[in-house]
Amino acid sequence: MSRPLRIEYPGAWYHVMNRGRRAEDIFFSPVDYELFLTILQETCVEWDLQVSAYCLMPNHYHLLVRTPSGNLSRCMRHINGIYTQRFNRAHELDGQLFRGRYKSVLVDSDSYLLEVMRYIHQNPLKAGITKNLVQFKWSSHTAYLSKTNKWQWITKDFLLYLLSEKKSRQRKEYIDFISQEESTEIERFYSLKNLPTILGSEDFKELIKEKFRHLQFKQEITESHSLGRSVEEILDVVCDYFEVSKKSFFQARRGYENLPRDIAIYLTRIHCRETLAITGSYFGIKNYSTVSSVVARVKDRRKQDAVIIEHLARLEEVLNQGQRQT
Repeated sequence: MSRPLRIEYPGAWYHVMNRGRRAEDIFFSPVDYELFLTILQETCVEWDLQVSAYCLMPNHYHLLVRTPSGNLSRCMRHINGIYTQRFNRAHELDGQLFRGRYKSVLVDSDSYLLEVMRYIHQNPLKAGITKNLVQFKWSSHTAYLSKTNKWQWITKDFLLYLLSEKKSRQRKEYIDFISQEESTEIERFYSLKNLPTILGSEDFKELIKEKFRHLQFKQEITESHSLGRSVEEILDVVCDYFEVSKKSFFQARRGYENLPRDIAIYLTRIHCRETLAITGSYFGIKNYSTVSSVVARVKDRRKQDAVIIEHLARLEEVLNQGQRQT
């Protein structure tokens, strides 16, 4: 059974969400909401979790969290597991409450934290549950308006600082920001059926890819292919190295060896982990068996052909240098 990709490191920010199985409610009464918040606060203390925003909807929840100890999986196992146990006990039920493993999106703290916080806090408005966020009890929206001790467990100072360096202006800036529509980029991102694992700039994505590239070949982890190098990156490197154009990759004649093209196909296949058919589509090849033959041929020559060995070694070095520079 495949597992979702989990990228964990100290200081990482995540948008975490989960919903009830078969879209069933996970909160039956105010007592249930309070129970979940109690467990959330327990997790902050016991497992070093920082919660910066939350919204509890009848059949799902959203959290914006930071993990100083790099232990998101452990934190979420506690939250979902303990809540399920206490919920079932209270309602004399048993079995699974949530539809499965939680979904987490790694968030680029330099670019998207405020956008995600707004998305979470605006959830009740979009769902038509309320017309006024202040009247909705089960989100952290009020925490950003209040200075009472009740909200001290919400880690909001950093996000407020992003809105304004002056504390005297932070509340007003928050109100102005939260009242705005979400950006087209964020709307498009969260409309995707299969939500990506990372929300961030291209530089941030490349940094994460390099740091966690060792996960890309773990087939039991879904989305691990997203940590691999991009096809465009590989094609650019091969073109520069052999001093050829991308048009040459579409040239194939019987009895003529197009070595740059063969090597580009080979590198694309092993690094991007695409299917043979998709790999072939980048080179105008309709028959996947042709791609398989090219890959096998380069693989065999890599074992004994000094020229191929040298070319591949130099190309790998260039690719790795490019990754370290991001």
